Amino acid sequence: MRRFIAAATGLVALTVCALTGHADGIGDPARGLEFAQANCAGCHAILGEETISPNPDSPAFNAVANTPGITRTALSVFLQTPHPTMPNLIVAGEDADNLIAYILSLKAGGQNPPK
Repeated sequence: MRRFIAAATGLVALTVCALTGHADGIGDPARGLEFAQANCAGCHAILGEETISPNPDSPAFNAVANTPGITRTALSVFLQTPHPTMPNLIVAGEDADNLIAYILSLKAGGQNPPK
């Protein structure tokens, strides 16, 4: 019976992930893209197929997503810490969750990013 419950729980979790479009269930990649279009696109290449940012000193989001070792935690810390090369913009809360979900959706071999 325990195996059945464990299997059913796993199946429900996989179904929820498939329906929400992101594996960890934290943040909405589509809303993250909207945030990036409004707040980041002036400096960063934000779409998955873009490789050159408007500001050459600003990395493309797909390059960030595919940086070895990049994690939700690393992105969260980065977005909540001021940096001299970025405007005084700290992204927190739901906006951060959504933006991180979008950036992570750009990982090679990952899910398809929202359009």
